Amino acid sequence: MTDRSVISRIAELAPGHDRSGTFPADSLQITHEAGLLTATIGKQYGGQGAGVEQSARILHTLGRGDPSVALIAAMTLATHARQAVQPHWPEELYARVAKESLERPVLVNHARVEPELGSPARGGLPATRARRTADGWTISGTKRFVTGADGLDWFLVWATTDETEPRVGTFLVPGGSPGIDITGRWDQLGLRASGSHDVTFREVEVPYEHVIGIGPYGPAAEQDNRAGAALHLPLAALYLGVARAAQSFFHTFAHERVPANLGHPVARTERFRRAAGEIEVLLAAAEQLVFDGAAKLDAGDTSYTPEQALGARVLADRHGVRAVELAVRLLGNPGLARGNPLERHFRDIQCAPVHAPQEDISLLAIGTKALNP
Repeated sequence: MTDRSVISRIAELAPGHDRSGTFPADSLQITHEAGLLTATIGKQYGGQGAGVEQSARILHTLGRGDPSVALIAAMTLATHARQAVQPHWPEELYARVAKESLERPVLVNHARVEPELGSPARGGLPATRARRTADGWTISGTKRFVTGADGLDWFLVWATTDETEPRVGTFLVPGGSPGIDITGRWDQLGLRASGSHDVTFREVEVPYEHVIGIGPYGPAAEQDNRAGAALHLPLAALYLGVARAAQSFFHTFAHERVPANLGHPVARTERFRRAAGEIEVLLAAAEQLVFDGAAKLDAGDTSYTPEQALGARVLADRHGVRAVELAVRLLGNPGLARGNPLERHFRDIQCAPVHAPQEDISLLAIGTKALNP
């Protein structure tokens, strides 16, 4: 299946999922059949072992079709990619997950954000508790913005143990376990089909060995915002895919719109040609930053710093948002009409700067490095 056919099929389904906010199971099945959900499974587990650049290009493709689908896929791709590079799951469990993933869509995502704590990118101890039992652990607490919650096969729940000396770790909770409830429905402006619901865990039982990265709370347990380039760049590519979809509609409109008082398509006017040029410059420059950075990460280029990856994402998000805003401004009222693809792209692109680490955190890290080289 070609990238173009995947985009076409998913894009046809996107408006319906956007209107209803339904989980895009059909689009994820298409994604799986195209091999895009499993591309980052390591070769040692029977996968392709795709790197950061290929992940970025996959999410760019899916972002053009339906960014909600792309974001759900991104979380699963990132989990497999990390395991391929640095195995950390219980080996037997991950081997089973990888095998099942090659046979059907298996979705995995972290559950980290909490109502009181907010994003762990800003530090803090999770209120979600892992209580030791005779057979393992029980997990209790509420997580927010768990993308794909309706269809997740595995929740990777960040929690604090109830031990005398508390530890922090990520507990591997099977989807569908008794005690998992969606307690807050996702009803946002953009990415309406991403199913990023609030999820409450009530004494959910987990085997003792189904935990990763457990250890004392401290700097090592905090989220390292500089270390996530392998996810930051693909996420930036996802939203550049949204901007490219908006650009495509803008071009179509410009060629088809023939005002009676003009007598020819608005694409021939200086105003539209200038705007088209600015949109192309914004997106081409951002894509070069993102894909070149991803290629350097794959090549192990030690001169490419975490701060450069953060900067690439900041600029890519800014450029993508700006490009779509320009397109909407040129179209005027038609650009904001419900049912118009551009209106949906405009809403979806607003989600780009929301992902952790947000721009202020990224700029702080970049500025700190710049002042203290």
